[in-house]
Amino acid sequence: MKRLAMLIAYDGSKYFGWQVQKQSPTVQECLEKALSFIAKTEIKVIGAGRTDTGVHALGQVAHFDFPVKMTTEQLRIALKSFIKHSIQVLDIVEVDPDFHSRYDALARTYKYVITFHRTPFNCQYKTSFHRYNLDIEAMKACIPFFLGKNDFTSFSKPNPDITNYIANVYEMTISCSSTYLKNNDLIIEITANRFFHNMIRRIVGALVSVSHKSLKPDVIHEWLKMRKHEQKNYFTAPPNGLYLTKITYPNDVVSFNQDYFGDILNIL
Repeated sequence: MKRLAMLIAYDGSKYFGWQVQKQSPTVQECLEKALSFIAKTEIKVIGAGRTDTGVHALGQVAHFDFPVKMTTEQLRIALKSFIKHSIQVLDIVEVDPDFHSRYDALARTYKYVITFHRTPFNCQYKTSFHRYNLDIEAMKACIPFFLGKNDFTSFSKPNPDITNYIANVYEMTISCSSTYLKNNDLIIEITANRFFHNMIRRIVGALVSVSHKSLKPDVIHEWLKMRKHEQKNYFTAPPNGLYLTKITYPNDVVSFNQDYFGDILNIL
């Protein structure tokens, strides 16, 4: 029995999130079914992060224990026959038996994509706030209030399994990216040690609210201090513009083929 880690990309619009649940299908469920069929025994897959319904991933990481004597590349190719095209296993590597995709992670990075050119073809992969006034500089002015250690209770849905909502946001940027259609997308990128349910989507909603209502950026500090899950000051942004792009580990723990990773990131 050896422990393997895989790098995964998926189209979240096709699934009810990552985690196995009553509603089907989920990404974890599809991967477990495929691996179990290949191994002829039940295989459990543990992901580094739990993306919600409609949220996409370009760099999700998961680990599992596999009893069959196959090379990692043979297994990756075999999986192509048993999972839908909306899920792509980019790479599989062998790791130490005690490796844990979730607990060994140092940081997670997400991107939220806002389009200024809404079309029938990008509506499931980018979010349009065409009814709102988006002042990019006003949104950028909010960034310092999110950085560092903060209690994100006000920016998270309640979860009885979570004892505290303190997260350390290492980096946050807001930038424009020119697409192949020569239209600018607004990309909000956030890296932190942990994220909570709806945290990024509420942060995006708060940024849009500050911009649209011409509020002072330091209102973010006041909202953080409220520490109340229920908020009427801002909204939760839709899931379709959100991407899990990277899970960061210590260098000696796991290393994926960067060729696969680089290619998939180019879609943004």
